[in-house]
Amino acid sequence: MSTPVSKRLVIACGGTGGHLFPGIAVAEAWTARGGEVLLLISEKQIDALATEGYDHLRFERMPAIAMPGLISVKMPGFVLTFVKALWDCRRLYKSFRPDAVLGMGGFTSTAPLVAANMRGLPTFIHESNSVPGRANKLNAKFSNAVLLGFERCAKFFGEAKAVEVVGTPLRPSVVKKPTREEAAAFFGLDPAKKTVMVMGGSQGARRINELVAGALPELVAGGIQVLHISGPADYEAVKPAHDSCPEAGVLKDFCSNMQFALAAADLAVCRSGASSLTELAYYELPSILIPYPFAADDHQTTNALIFSEPGAAELWKQSELNEKNFAQKLLGLSLDDDRLSEMRAKMKELAIPDASEKVCNRVAAEIPS
Repeated sequence: MSTPVSKRLVIACGGTGGHLFPGIAVAEAWTARGGEVLLLISEKQIDALATEGYDHLRFERMPAIAMPGLISVKMPGFVLTFVKALWDCRRLYKSFRPDAVLGMGGFTSTAPLVAANMRGLPTFIHESNSVPGRANKLNAKFSNAVLLGFERCAKFFGEAKAVEVVGTPLRPSVVKKPTREEAAAFFGLDPAKKTVMVMGGSQGARRINELVAGALPELVAGGIQVLHISGPADYEAVKPAHDSCPEAGVLKDFCSNMQFALAAADLAVCRSGASSLTELAYYELPSILIPYPFAADDHQTTNALIFSEPGAAELWKQSELNEKNFAQKLLGLSLDDDRLSEMRAKMKELAIPDASEKVCNRVAAEIPS
């Protein structure tokens, strides 16, 4: 098998943390083997935030928008943006001279893959979710192989040249686990108290943030502390609830040190994006998954089922939750040590810690020596 030594890889991974963090993970693994990487990201704020601290990697911003319907008035704008992105990719490839191109999903990956096809390069996509989005269904047509996070997704790529389950790469910062004491100290939490970690910073997580804010008094009364990562958009909306209940724990608008958040927690509450699930499994963290109800093809529910069916997590439908029953259910599970222990063991069984290496091996195997 060929190795990445002196080989150049382009990774298109912008648009969401679910694409970007696994892309960075592969980039770190590739460069650790002696290869070179160019990461193509979008112009969104999330990409700017998520790439902080990775100055040793090269990032280039690419214009990208989701493809509208064929008769949409937005189609001309999409075409113009795509043409510009394609032109930018061809220019970058001329100077970087990649040996292969990997798309991590989304329409940010489409132009880089098409440009790679025009140069006759090996191309790959990674689909982390259990149901592929429109972009990756399209991107698969320009790829030599489709790499998957979940086996359940394979049926959607029956016509692909090659399909392989590799797991979803873990971002490098979370691989080394802090101790619980180190993690609690990082946030100023009490390591002796049960801790619920809430990841409300994902797209469309406002309702989770509202429910958690309303549950704070009851959680405090039950001896539970909360590490609430609200996301910048909802921070000011939930801050008054935390201000009126200061003993509840810690509120953060954004957390760039998720390894400490994951290590500090006894239970997580979050949406069910694939990257988040991968990290929860790696940390063996029992979880309450509340799928985003408007996700394309309801893929977050399918993701959540992969974890709830074997008992590693509980799937709570947003439509069935209100301020009263959410607080009661959350407190009840937080204090159920036997149930949490069972969930932790099942989470461990679902972890795939070497996904980055598997992706690198698969890509390297297609590059001529």
